[in-house]
Amino acid sequence: MRQVYLDYSATTPVKEDVMKAMIPYFTEMFGNPSSLYTIGAASREAIEKARGQVAKLINAQDKEIFFTSSGTEADNWSVLGIADTLKNKGNHIITTKIEHHAMLHSCEYLEKHGYEVTYLEVEPDGRVNPETLKAAITDRTILISIMFVNNEIGTIQPIKELAAIAKEHGIIFHTDAVQALGNVPIDVKDLGVDLVSLSAHKIYGPKGVGALYIRKGIRLSNYMHGGAQESKKRAGTENLPGIVGFGKAAEIAYEHLDEHIKKVSELRDYFVDQVMSKIENVTMNGSREFRHPGNANLTFEYIEGEAMLLYLDMKGIAVSTGSACSSASLVPSHVLSALNIPVEKIHGSLRFTVGDPTTKEDLDYVVEQLAEVVNKLRNISSVSKTKGW
Repeated sequence: MRQVYLDYSATTPVKEDVMKAMIPYFTEMFGNPSSLYTIGAASREAIEKARGQVAKLINAQDKEIFFTSSGTEADNWSVLGIADTLKNKGNHIITTKIEHHAMLHSCEYLEKHGYEVTYLEVEPDGRVNPETLKAAITDRTILISIMFVNNEIGTIQPIKELAAIAKEHGIIFHTDAVQALGNVPIDVKDLGVDLVSLSAHKIYGPKGVGALYIRKGIRLSNYMHGGAQESKKRAGTENLPGIVGFGKAAEIAYEHLDEHIKKVSELRDYFVDQVMSKIENVTMNGSREFRHPGNANLTFEYIEGEAMLLYLDMKGIAVSTGSACSSASLVPSHVLSALNIPVEKIHGSLRFTVGDPTTKEDLDYVVEQLAEVVNKLRNISSVSKTKGW
């Protein structure tokens, strides 16, 4: 049976060159980077090389990159670290209703400890209206955190404009760029952002390693306590092979960014056109103009997305009903709910994301099988309604 993976926003396979770069650091070059002898020094050099590779991808200084265990840790560190550092200045944080749960749950935690959080409404396409942000700012606001690219609908936010508003009011600005990294150009200097969360496994690197960009001059309380790793900001022996892999994946992403964006956006558009021409009552969620190049979040009316997912899986096709972090939940997507999409339509939504290995032949197969599955489920639904089930 043919196998087609269309969930690259959930995770990506490790590229061959990335794996090759990592392997020596599991076996031969295994020294603790904090050790003073030769093998330890070599490990330290490997980490610093990777730091430079990640920094180059977002036009940051090497010393502004701090490695973490994941994008989730970077999000938590950002919001909890700023809340602690600036607690005497204010207790108000602004974010949006469509953030990743790593941010939303961190904010919920802070609300239980005396902080106030404003969750901004978004426009029907998922974009934040800058005027909405301006209206939410108070003299107690210490942090604004707005996701660069949404993980479910792929909408790209006007980060440069939003960060400028924060700067105008002297407020720290953080963006979760986990989905943006390697999929849209990121220039932290041009954007004017203060903190940026990153992750390796979304750009064909290994799982278990991420990073936080901390602009020079930004004070941020430590999230991990212990040794002096990461310039005394993030304790714990470094994930040496993972960091090396992240660096190599970032280097590849930098070298092929334009090529990657062109390829996956063309494939995504081809897929969407084929689906909409061959299946009735399908709508696309999120912005069409400002969108992750590989993301297609589609609503199929009159059927359940979970049923579609299971049928497609039996045909060797992997897709998602939402973000990978909440796929086990039966609660309607908080992102689609924020777009005021009716619950019954939310439950009929699937997220398809193409990646570098995707081919047009893969998509033709998916469209063929998808049309068959949709027709079958709609027929079942029609019979159920007729018989009063």
